[in-house]
Amino acid sequence: MIRRGSVPSSPPQLIMYTLLGCAMAIGEIVGVHAICAQTNPPEVTREQVQGWLDEFSNWGRWGPDDELGTLNLITAEKRLNAASMVEDGMVVSLARDVNKDTAPDNPQPIGHSARFSGSRIGWGSDSYTINYHGYSYSHIDALPHTGVGGRLYNDYSTETVGENGAEKLGVQVMQHGLFTRAVLIDIPRLRDVQFLEPGTAITREELERWERESGVEIEPGDVLLVRTGRWAKRAQDGPWAAGRQLAGLHASTAGWLRGKDIAAIGSDGITDVLPSGVEGFTHPLHQLLLVGMGTPLFDNLDLEEVAREAAARGRWSFLFSAAPMRIPGGLGSPINPLVIF
Repeated sequence: MIRRGSVPSSPPQLIMYTLLGCAMAIGEIVGVHAICAQTNPPEVTREQVQGWLDEFSNWGRWGPDDELGTLNLITAEKRLNAASMVEDGMVVSLARDVNKDTAPDNPQPIGHSARFSGSRIGWGSDSYTINYHGYSYSHIDALPHTGVGGRLYNDYSTETVGENGAEKLGVQVMQHGLFTRAVLIDIPRLRDVQFLEPGTAITREELERWERESGVEIEPGDVLLVRTGRWAKRAQDGPWAAGRQLAGLHASTAGWLRGKDIAAIGSDGITDVLPSGVEGFTHPLHQLLLVGMGTPLFDNLDLEEVAREAAARGRWSFLFSAAPMRIPGGLGSPINPLVIF
């Protein structure tokens, strides 16, 4: 079980610990170089990603007119089971404060103007201008956020997306929100580091190892949260051009994600590792998840506090709730997801 203080920190123990984890994935210990299973993911080609778009597809699974994708997996029974997980009522927000300052990872800060007028009885009003997609604001990507070969999820055409938004698959179809179980995978904790360096790829073997050692099996309809420690890195070393380098999942994890039948996935980055290492696909998991599987993505979440609370409790699964703005045709929405212990 992965609990607070359970991961060995001394070098000899850590090497052996890592070797044992790698050995379970590769069948035998071949020396210290087995640690490469963590850091050297398999090569993935453009042709493989194209093939996976068909192989892992959920098109037609819930009917030819479906617009919800894997949110269909959050059933009434799933919600009731998730609600029963609440133990002490502790609530943790997974959103970051909106950054109003220009920075390498926030080149278009939010525009915010406010005014207060009146004397005896006054009124305040304000307005926001925000380009929330990118690498700073906590948000959800709806299914028409990306397309491949002129097609969106469930074979809708990319021509259904125009200046007024998306005719199909818009964020408003998520009007009932997400209320389900979430599972946290804390990769820095698994590696016994504070954070992953930008550009670090997370492999399928690490996801499987976390599942084994935490004792929490990911189930259909779960929201998967993957921590890379991005914000701990930013707090220590300052901002960097996140659009060029971010830790995240390698494209080769797509089959594992499809097999788990998750409802949605989120991270403190954008799910994809950057650079992706796949020629022709800068964000292959965005295409495989949003287009192929119909799985929404939560980007730029803050998973630092929930990781601390989870470690303190020895709990890696909990109730998750999030509701995007009901914007007809929206390609996503700023969001403030909540975890309740």
